[in-house]
Amino acid sequence: MWLSSVRFSSRVYALLVCLQILGTGPALLAAEGTLSVKVVTDRENAIYHVGENAAFLISVSRGNEPVTDGTVGFVVDDFLKSGTAAGLPQGTMDLGKEPTRVVVKGRRPEFLRCQVTYTPAEGKAVRGVAGVGFDPEKIGLSLPVPEDFDAFWAEQKRLLSEVPLDPKMAAVETRSESTVSFDVQVQCAGGAPVSGYFSKPKNAEPKSLPVVLWVHGAGVRGSSLPNSLKGAEAGFLSMDINAHGSPNGKPGEFYADLSRGALSNYRHAGRESRDTIYFRGMYLRIVRAIDFLTAQPEWDGKTVVAVGHSQGGGQSLVAGGIDDRVTLIAPGVPAICDHSGESAGRVNGWPKLVPNGPDGKPDPKIQLAARYVDAVCFASRCKAEAIMSVGFIDAVCPPSSCYAAYNVLQGKKSVINEPLMGHAAPQHIQDAFWARILEHAKRSK
Repeated sequence: MWLSSVRFSSRVYALLVCLQILGTGPALLAAEGTLSVKVVTDRENAIYHVGENAAFLISVSRGNEPVTDGTVGFVVDDFLKSGTAAGLPQGTMDLGKEPTRVVVKGRRPEFLRCQVTYTPAEGKAVRGVAGVGFDPEKIGLSLPVPEDFDAFWAEQKRLLSEVPLDPKMAAVETRSESTVSFDVQVQCAGGAPVSGYFSKPKNAEPKSLPVVLWVHGAGVRGSSLPNSLKGAEAGFLSMDINAHGSPNGKPGEFYADLSRGALSNYRHAGRESRDTIYFRGMYLRIVRAIDFLTAQPEWDGKTVVAVGHSQGGGQSLVAGGIDDRVTLIAPGVPAICDHSGESAGRVNGWPKLVPNGPDGKPDPKIQLAARYVDAVCFASRCKAEAIMSVGFIDAVCPPSSCYAAYNVLQGKKSVINEPLMGHAAPQHIQDAFWARILEHAKRSK
């Protein structure tokens, strides 16, 4: 997934992700006594203005001892192109007692990464990476929202409204003494039902509880009962839905078979048309889940929260833009954003929905269809409050795609910038999101 000429192996990439989740920082690839490369920036928040110089500071150590001899290779990239081919620094530099500096000037509102490799005389190469942003708040839409975007989705919601809810609810046993839980399927348009775990406090008064909807990242799995319970135990009508309307509680092999079979390439399924593109059905399931939750007699009539990371982050953005009942969204490193990024000279976000044709240009038919499911377009309609996380070295959901969405949000908003984070949802971000959700619900009472 790394897009520069310096490629990480799958093993190293997996280690990066693990380190990020543990809060270690992906620029430091070391256990005690091992060789490590550290890359940081000369500004703690790693944010600069266009035209300013940003310095990447590179050091190598073995355990607690600095390595001061040898050379490091480096390449700076903009997630789409790298090094000299992109007019960016690339080469080798000698190590010394002071950190080695690689300086780059911001050319436009953008994000850049510096990937560094150190190869010892004996042993395997070690790598580090850091990112910087130049006026990220000025990153705009890569293409305008389609003129009939709102009309299209209004019609989809109208068609959905003609489908009765008809929820099927099966009680689920848990260890919680204060809540009740159900495995729920709700009829929906778009080819699959809403499928999720729904939990709520016992004996709640009518019109007393806020709603929280948990939405999933990429892949194929059942819904999360722990998420559902977490919300209910905090006093919410809480529902976790899987992305595909799949049955819940099945053995792992069931979902693996779906992933290898019917859903093997769901990300690109039907992408030639806005009417057949897979995400259309996924988004309608979000609306239908909110229909179900707000139909509960305990709903307070005021508060609806949508939270998720990666693909779930993109769905959270969609929830805020497609349904004005939503009052807070919490998208972490959101996917499904900026499908037409290359039209503005930047990398497309996951799932790289729009391929390039033989002429090297984006396929026009697919690009048009993709604009109707671009979470950035929904973000431009979102008036809900928002809290978002962004990883500056995230190659899956690149920071430019996240900021393209963040910048057009219309409500009160805040962002958690992580200069050394890739595609991850570390505990401190999950905690920050949950604290914001609790505060929002308390304030809404």
